[in-house]
Amino acid sequence: MGPCGRVLWTLLSGPKGRRGDTQARAFSLWSTLHRLLNPTELVSHWTGVFEKRGIPEARESSEYIVAHVLGAKTFQSLQPVLWTQPLTPQQLQSVQELCSYRLQRMPVQYILGEWDFQGLSLKMTPPVFIPRPETEELVEWVLEEKAQGLHAMGAHGGPRILEVGCGSGAISLSLLTHLPESQVIAVDKEEAAISLTCENAQRLQLQDRIWIVHFDVTSERSWTHLLPGGPVDLVVSNPPYIFHQDMGQLAPEIRSYEDPVALDGGEEGMDIITKILTLAPQLLKNSGLGDSTLQVLALPN
Repeated sequence: MGPCGRVLWTLLSGPKGRRGDTQARAFSLWSTLHRLLNPTELVSHWTGVFEKRGIPEARESSEYIVAHVLGAKTFQSLQPVLWTQPLTPQQLQSVQELCSYRLQRMPVQYILGEWDFQGLSLKMTPPVFIPRPETEELVEWVLEEKAQGLHAMGAHGGPRILEVGCGSGAISLSLLTHLPESQVIAVDKEEAAISLTCENAQRLQLQDRIWIVHFDVTSERSWTHLLPGGPVDLVVSNPPYIFHQDMGQLAPEIRSYEDPVALDGGEEGMDIITKILTLAPQLLKNSGLGDSTLQVLALPN
C-alpha cells in the first residue's frame, strides 16, 4: 500500500488503528477516502466522528484542527479556493493525529499548541491553565473601566501591576501590550506556569517589562523581595474558585488535562481569593485599586 493509502486507511479506521470486521467495511472505508480529501468534507467527517463519541463542540474542534494543519487560525479565514482543494497525504496524517488527541478529550488549545488571547498568539501546553473568555473580560475591565485611574496612578512611568497566578501569562502580557508604559510582576506557584509565561513573554518581546517569579501566595514567605520598588498600583488575578467537592464533576477536558491547583478554590471556593484580599493592603499603594480588588478577583475562570 502506498503512502496515500496508508494515511487514508489510518484516517478512516479511527485513532486506535482497528482494521474493521469485514472486507465490506474496508471497501466502504476506501470508497469514503476519496470524498474526504478536501477541508470541507474532512471537517464534516470529523464532526460526525466527534458527535458520535460525545465530544463537545464537535464542529468547532474539527474546523480548528483542519485550519491549523493548513496554516490558518480559523477555518473561516482559509481562502475559499482551499475549501475544496485536496489535502496532501501528509496533511491528512496530521489531521488524523490531532483528531485522535481530541477523541481522548484533550482541549483544542493544547492540541494546537497555541491560542489567541486579546489579539496575542500565546503558546499553550498542558497542564497550564487555559485562559477562558471570562479571563479576557477581566483584562477588558481593567483597560476600559480603570484606564483613566491607571494613567493617573502611573503618571511617573506607568502603572506597576502584580499578577497572582500568572499561568500562561495571558493577563500580564495583554496588560503590558495595551498599557505600553506599564510594568508587571507575575507570580505563580507552578514551575510549568512560570516557564510558559517566560516563553510567551519572549515570544511577544515583552520580557524586559515583566518580572516572573516562582512564588506560592499561600506560603508564609515575605512578599517584600517581590516588590523592590514598593507597593504596586494594581493587583490582578484570575484565581481558583471552584468548590473542592465539585472538582470531580468537571468536564474530562478540564479534569484530565488542566492543573487542578489552578481550579480548586478549597471547601468554599475562596481559599486563594481570601489570601490575596488579606494581603492586598500590604501590596497596594494608597492610591491603588484597593477598593476594586474584589471585583478583579471574583471573575470566574
